[in-house]
Formats: sequence, structure tokens, C-alpha cells
Amino acid sequence: MKRFFTIYGFELKSYINNKSFTITTLLLIVLLCAGTFLPRFIDMSDILGLDKPTNGSAANDDTSASSDVSSDSSDGADSTIGLVDETGIFKDLSILKQVFSDTEIVTMKSEKELKKAVKSEKISAGFDVKDDLNYEYYVLNRNMYDENQAIFESFLSQVHQQIYCEQNDLDYASFSAGYDAPVNCTERILGKDAGDNYWYCYALVVVIFMMIILYGVMVATSVTVEKSNRSIEVLVTSVDAKYLLFGKVFAGATAAIVQLGSVLLAALAGYSVNHTYWGDKLDMLLKIPGSVLAGFAIFGIGGFLFYAFLYGAMGALVSKTEDINKSAGTLQMLIMIVYFIVMFQLPTPDSTIMKICSFLPFSSYSAMFVRIGMGSVATSEIVISAVILFASTIAAGWLAAKIYRMGTLRYGNPIKLSTALKNLKSN
Repeated sequence: MKRFFTIYGFELKSYINNKSFTITTLLLIVLLCAGTFLPRFIDMSDILGLDKPTNGSAANDDTSASSDVSSDSSDGADSTIGLVDETGIFKDLSILKQVFSDTEIVTMKSEKELKKAVKSEKISAGFDVKDDLNYEYYVLNRNMYDENQAIFESFLSQVHQQIYCEQNDLDYASFSAGYDAPVNCTERILGKDAGDNYWYCYALVVVIFMMIILYGVMVATSVTVEKSNRSIEVLVTSVDAKYLLFGKVFAGATAAIVQLGSVLLAALAGYSVNHTYWGDKLDMLLKIPGSVLAGFAIFGIGGFLFYAFLYGAMGALVSKTEDINKSAGTLQMLIMIVYFIVMFQLPTPDSTIMKICSFLPFSSYSAMFVRIGMGSVATSEIVISAVILFASTIAAGWLAAKIYRMGTLRYGNPIKLSTALKNLKSN
């Protein structure tokens, strides 16, 4: 074990002393932590959809500004809407102005005048009302978040109801009270709310996928580099091959945990201090329950070690670093398939496919913690899945060490995995 820790310490230092590793980690920590403090110093109410802080003087300023806009509509094209009402159903525009509270309503005489104003960008949009059930909406460039139509249609529907009541001698107040009677619902979630938990589970699936790919390739590259410069010939004669491989894998796992853990901790700590300034808008990403974090840690570490051992074995099968992707192609394809299956099944965490994937060692690292976060899973299932994963990881480590010992002293063309397995079986 002393030799294992010697190799482990050497490999870990190579990660920590790597400037790109240190700079990237520190940069991410600073950026994420500083980013969570932005709402303290910058008004982000428009971006976050929060109410702007107001006081008496501000209200007076807004009033005077509103009167200025009314006098010159061309100065506020982004907050001005034109209206053509040849039928005369809008007798009082005060209610419509209340509906579009942050927008100035400008009446126009004809459709031609409205279109001209929109094209010249004197107004942002316009409505040409044909009757109480039909209208045309004009806009120069419609963006994805344009809500003008929905707001106007809701208002026009109320106008239609008023006209209908007048034509049929009905009391509009009574009609509206019965027609628009609210339906009250008290939601009581007895299990988990998949809607609230979706985004941080999504983010964690992406993170563990990237960490496995990134550090797995680094482990394979480390093995291949030692093989290509012949230093492996000295190492395997003085140290047991399994110590060499296990030292590399566990050093990579430690580096990944330190990097990911510190970055995630910085983001969570920063947001916990500033969540009120964000209006709790990032709860869907950064308010992660302890059970999900624990599941992510356990299954993430297990999955990382499982694939890192296999990547190490793939690195031992080639003599040149440029051949690593070819050797590990099947392994990377498996990781990609698991990633896409979990992503596509994320909205349905209790589906049959997800249940199966949560017990398979090559997919449980992401499928199980998704079920923990979003689905219904018994403690016994979590334990069984964890036992299968770590038992498979031990088996993968044992097999990888055998392949590592056999492959590191063979040079030339890349060794096929099937050939390596046959040689192990014959020996």
C-alpha cells in the first residue's frame, strides 16, 4: 500500500501543479461566486422579472416621464402601441391603458397609417380592430417573448362580453362574476415535484458526463505517454501493475472531486447568501436537496471510477496518444448512449427504461440519482444499485489492471480489446 500512496501522491501532484487545472478551477470559482453577488450591486429586475424598487421621488419622475412620452410618441417606440378602431367599440381607452400599463397607446385613423408607423419604427406594434371578435396585429419583427397578442385578446374578449350583455339586456357584473368565477386548488405534493427538480438534475447529468469524458481521457493519455517513452518498462518491474493503474485512477478521481466540489460549493454558497436578491429565481438550479447531492456524490464517484479504470485499460492498448480515441471509441460511444437515454427519459424518471438503467453499472451513475431527485425510489433499490455499481467497479479495476500489465509491454500497432481478452484468458 505504501507504493500505491507514493504513486497516488505523484499523480495527484501532477494534476494540482498543472497550471491549466489550477487556473481553470480558480477562475470558475471566482466567476460563479462573483456572479451570485451581481444582483446586490446591479439592477437586474428586468432580466429576472422582478418588481423594481420605487420611492416617492421615483414615482413622481415616472409620472413626469409618462407625460413626456405622451407628447412625443416617436421617442418611445419600444413602449408604444398603435390602435385603429374604425368600429368605435373602444369608447374608453383608460382600461386598455391599464392593461398595457408600461406601454403608451396611440390611436390612429387608418390601417395604412398604422402599417407606416410600424415600418418606420415609430411604434413597436399595432392593432387594427375589425369588430369585437376580429383584429389584425402588426409588428415589424416579432420576438419569441411577444405577449401583446395574448394580452389584447384577453381584453378584447371582455369587450365582447360587455357588448353581448348590452345586446341581450344582461347585467355584465353578474354575468362576469359567474363566467369568470375562479377555481381554487390547493396542491399537496406527497412525493417529489419533478418540475422543480428537473433543471438541477439536468445540470448534474451534464456535469458528470463531462467529468467522465474529460478525466477518463486524461487517465488514458497518462498511461499511453508512459508507454510511449518506455518509462513504463522500469515502473512495472519495480511496482505492481495494479498499484500503478489504481494510483492514476484514484488521483484522477481526487482531482475531479476537488475541482467539481470546489466550483459547486462556491456556486451553492454564493447563491445561499444572495438568493433573496435573485428573487429565488435560481432555486431550480442551485437549491439542491441534500439527498440528491448525496446520491450524486455516491453514484458519481462510482461511475467515474468504473469508467476511469476502463479508460486506463484502453490507454494501455495503444503506443501513441493519437490512437487513444480509436481505442476508446467503443467506450465513448457507450457513455454517449447512456447520456442521451438518461436525457430523453429525464421527464419520466419512473419509466421502465430508467428503472433498468438505474441498476446497470454503466448507466446507474446518472440514472439512479435522477430517480432519487425526481422519481419514486425505495432505499433498498438505492442500496442494491450502489452495491452493483461498486462491485462492478472493483471487477473493472481488476480486469483493467490485468490488461494494463499485459498491454504496457507490447508496442507497435494498437491491440484490439478482443485480442487482449483472449490473451488474458489463455494465460
